[in-house]
Amino acid sequence: MQRFALIGAGFIGTVHAASLAAHPDVDLVGVHDVDASRAGALAARYRTRVLDEAQAFDASRIDAVFIASSTDTHARHLRAAADAGLAVLCEKPIAADLAEAVAVADHVRASAVPAMVDFNRRYDRDHAELRRVVASGGVGEVELIQLTSRGPSLPPLDYLRYSGGQLRDQTVHFFDLARWISGQDPVAVSVMGSALVDPAIAEFGDVDTSVATLTLPSGALVQIDSVRRTGYGYDERIEVMGSTGLVESRRQRRGNVARYGSAGILADGLSEGWFERVQNTYAATLSAFVAALENGTEPPVTLDDGVRAQAIAEAASRALTSRRQEVIAYP
Repeated sequence: MQRFALIGAGFIGTVHAASLAAHPDVDLVGVHDVDASRAGALAARYRTRVLDEAQAFDASRIDAVFIASSTDTHARHLRAAADAGLAVLCEKPIAADLAEAVAVADHVRASAVPAMVDFNRRYDRDHAELRRVVASGGVGEVELIQLTSRGPSLPPLDYLRYSGGQLRDQTVHFFDLARWISGQDPVAVSVMGSALVDPAIAEFGDVDTSVATLTLPSGALVQIDSVRRTGYGYDERIEVMGSTGLVESRRQRRGNVARYGSAGILADGLSEGWFERVQNTYAATLSAFVAALENGTEPPVTLDDGVRAQAIAEAASRALTSRRQEVIAYP
């Protein structure tokens, strides 16, 4: 059994608590949160205990920590896990800015503890099958990748104000997918974006609708459209066109029933929210991390993967402001 401490009892912490409690090879030792009452409620739900910060990083009773706290605490908790010799699975991003993310990744790497970033979209069954087809040469040489990330509704302005912007918060998952699917690190990025849903977000330099174009070393192109509000449900899909064919991870409906009549076809719609669409990927990500711990292998999504996705997001954020193509500099 891998003894875990969960750091963070907010929304995403509750998601990870369910996965930890359900995993047959995990002992959820306890929950730590700056809000003790919130930690207590979550701990009670899964019949575990509340931990203070020292207890959460106590290697005599903990094997691994799952960092699901606020973004501004990730770097500190990653360092604490490394210093305690604990394996660590961390929500993105590694740190609020790229320079700090690089420093933290170096610190953790020097400690040699197993560490993984929770880029859960890699564990979507259909996305993983698409990547397998591409890697096996099933569509020939990759020429164009199209990724879509369209959320059903605009998050609260208080969240968006401190999220780092759409490209760092939402699109970064798809920057990671682009690297993972293509097997290449993009070399340049251009971005256009607008505040169409709520012009108020432009006041703090954010957008809710954007299109990013990445150039791969091979010359192939990647296009990612990100939208904060659709009006028709959560829409996520990937298409890869190669020299000999195309593979697609399609948008997912709530069901597969269609009713035919004289007025047309009535079919099931898309998932109401992003969480309903990707919920099962969280447990799959945890399972991959636990398997790596048990097998003594490197976790499959490294801190370097996190740093590289963040480097793309930083260049994309510059491109949004400059309206020019920006070169991506990897640390």
